[in-house]
Amino acid sequence: MPTFAAVQMEPKLFDAEANLKKVINFMHEVSLCNAEIAVFPECALTGYALSAEEAASIAEPIPGPRTDHLSEACREAGLMAVVVGTIEKDAFGRLFNSAALVGPDGLIARYRKTHLPFLGVDRYLAAGDTLPGPFETPVGRLGLLICYDLRFPEPSRVLAIAGAQVILLPTAWPSAATLYPDFMAQSRAAENNIFLVAANRVGEERGTRYLGRSVVVGPDGEMLAEADVEGEEILCVEIDPHRSDLKQRIFVPGEYELYLFDDRRPELYRPLIE
Repeated sequence: MPTFAAVQMEPKLFDAEANLKKVINFMHEVSLCNAEIAVFPECALTGYALSAEEAASIAEPIPGPRTDHLSEACREAGLMAVVVGTIEKDAFGRLFNSAALVGPDGLIARYRKTHLPFLGVDRYLAAGDTLPGPFETPVGRLGLLICYDLRFPEPSRVLAIAGAQVILLPTAWPSAATLYPDFMAQSRAAENNIFLVAANRVGEERGTRYLGRSVVVGPDGEMLAEADVEGEEILCVEIDPHRSDLKQRIFVPGEYELYLFDDRRPELYRPLIE
């Protein structure tokens, strides 16, 4: 079974070069636990508490020089892929809070955060307008979301219906956001019968402290691993993505059976899109 890693780290605000070096160093550490996939925090390459001007000056295209360095590091460390959060600038000059899924051969996928809180750099960015994926890899079908996206049940459900087995979630949960590791992560995993790998950050930026508590959650909502509230840490967990394909629960055959997706009533949910 493949091993997934959630890397809890403290980025240095507005110092992409230092953060890139730290991420690459962690990638080599992750390889020691034989992980195939490593997930890093939201805005791991840039920091999160940026002004609009700072975000514009530190942003890069995806793919770009930083993702090229990550690809090279994947080859050197023997990793199948990494997910790293950063600020992206597109060809029109728009800025996005993005997650890049990068492998030894280059960029595999990019996701632009679709739900933006009035917080940190998200106050100045454009919202993504698609939920791409899931992305086929040798270790399973992977979905990408970022931080606040988890607050809403719909993005995770859309990815699960499309066949995602594991959702990879870079985050920057502040210290007050305890409901995410306490409830949201487990709820989204259980209601969709999928794995969730959430990599949060630690430390402080401009008066905001971050929660830590990165998590890996299983399809029954079971907590497979959780990091501390302080300090950088790597969670390495071996999982079986195929468990996510079993959307039924047979407790007593013929008497107590649940079919999580077949029992849905989509015809009743139309108000969600009105």
